[in-house]
Amino acid sequence: MIELYEKLSQKEADLCSLILKASFIPHRVKKNDRGFAVYVDEHNSDAARNAIEQYFIENRVEYTFPESASPDFDHGYTGVWIAAFLWAIHFYVQSTGAAVDFWKHFGASAARINDGEWFRTITALFLHADAVHLVGNMAGIALFGTVVSQVAGWGVGCLMILLAGASGNMINAIMYQDAHLSIGASTAVFGAVGILSAYQFVRRRRKGGRRSRPWLPILGGIALLGLLGSGEHVDLGAHLFGFLAGMVVGLAYTLYRPVRVNSRTQWVCGLTAPGLAVFAWAIGYLYA
Repeated sequence: MIELYEKLSQKEADLCSLILKASFIPHRVKKNDRGFAVYVDEHNSDAARNAIEQYFIENRVEYTFPESASPDFDHGYTGVWIAAFLWAIHFYVQSTGAAVDFWKHFGASAARINDGEWFRTITALFLHADAVHLVGNMAGIALFGTVVSQVAGWGVGCLMILLAGASGNMINAIMYQDAHLSIGASTAVFGAVGILSAYQFVRRRRKGGRRSRPWLPILGGIALLGLLGSGEHVDLGAHLFGFLAGMVVGLAYTLYRPVRVNSRTQWVCGLTAPGLAVFAWAIGYLYA
């Protein structure tokens, strides 16, 4: 059985149990150090959540919406491994003595991307100008990438971050049209920030309460964007569009995901993300 709601008072737990009994959904109520929790079979989770949420939506004035249990995914410090991979790519590029050629052939050139070289939206995420540029992005992806993986799982998290980063580079190229070149994983870092902002926004909306509360994570993400994503020699457009793309990806995941993503899906997504990266680099070498 999986935990559907957590941190409930006894009154809230009894009410949830009554709603599930009325809906003929088998369940259990258990008390732990965080309060009461409601458990259901995984195949009944969607029906149970819908029954309870519908009740609380209709009676929101009288009751506070219970807190959904957070998915307990095995993330394995995914962001740290991604950061280590970025370091390995940077070390290889620098060892060739042809870093500028790599930027030219694999960077997010707006003109080239608009000419159909889509692979650059992905390959550019793995290139960095210098050690300072690299270390900053390694720290960001290690932190935010790991938190995304705690929310979505290691495989789904990796794929979401890659899609957000690539989408941010694509939108940035469309906006610039030409005469612009961007490199670095910061687009993906702010994509991860956008994913987390959207995830918390939806969770807070579902819990109800004051109308301003759901917007706090988004405002916090925008504050991070302004604090960390601007400055001299910084591609603010890539950061902004990475953040917005991440919000779209995060909203899609949070609104349409099942209660739990199984291990098979994690492995499929976890293999798809590096597969897309390898494919993009292979296409890039053919173009080069």
